[in-house]
Amino acid sequence: MLAAGLQTTSHPKVRDTRDIWELRADLKKEQQLQQQLLLELEDYENKLRDYKQKQRSNREAVLHETVRELEQEAGLTEAKGPGVVLTIESFYPDHYVGPITEMVSPELLQRLINELNKYGAKEIAIADERITNTTAVRDVNGVTQIGDRKISSLPIEVKVIADDADMLYNRLTVSTIRDDFIVENLQLTISKPLTSVVIPPSDEKWNAKYMETVKAEKEEK
Repeated sequence: MLAAGLQTTSHPKVRDTRDIWELRADLKKEQQLQQQLLLELEDYENKLRDYKQKQRSNREAVLHETVRELEQEAGLTEAKGPGVVLTIESFYPDHYVGPITEMVSPELLQRLINELNKYGAKEIAIADERITNTTAVRDVNGVTQIGDRKISSLPIEVKVIADDADMLYNRLTVSTIRDDFIVENLQLTISKPLTSVVIPPSDEKWNAKYMETVKAEKEEK
């Protein structure tokens, strides 16, 4: 009993002595605090929505950029840059007697393409036909064909883009590739390095196989 009495007297109950005006003032402060918290919460929710929207926009931007890069790699867009222009023409020494060459063989063109790639060519077009990894250079009924285009007359222009046009020019001028053309009564002329060479996009038709459309996943609201 003594211990209970001491505990009771040592922790007396504190009585709220605030009057009605003080209570109203404190209630108003609490309401203002609650309103402020609600406004802050709404602000954070708006920021979260903006962040999610930016994420979606960034994903779309990255996707579009990836598509553009793939199109460039596939040769589906116009290319422009420093490079050289080669011209293939008939060549006959004086007093020549024999057949007249009016066409470039697929083997000789393929040899030229390999030589250009070895010397740093980034993009190549022969008779305005873009050369890609899938472009076929072949003989069709005695006529040289690049992709779907027949190359049946001379002269032929070969446009080349390279990161270092000067190096490409210097290597071509000392290459034996021009001798290979001379053997077939053809002359390969190389222009001086140019600051801008324009190569058209490829006309090749791309067929998607083993692919099907899928439904996009729902975005979080």
